[in-house]
Amino acid sequence: MIRKLFALAGISAALVLAGCNTVRGVGEDVESVANAGDEVI
Repeated sequence: MIRKLFALAGISAALVLAGCNTVRGVGEDVESVANAGDEVI
């Protein structure tokens, strides 16, 4: 039972960290598009 809880906690932590990296990556992409638009104008 405890082994399953540790496995679930590890999987949950991995998913949360992956989600944070994805959100940060999207934010950086949007920022780079905005900066490119400013340079064109």
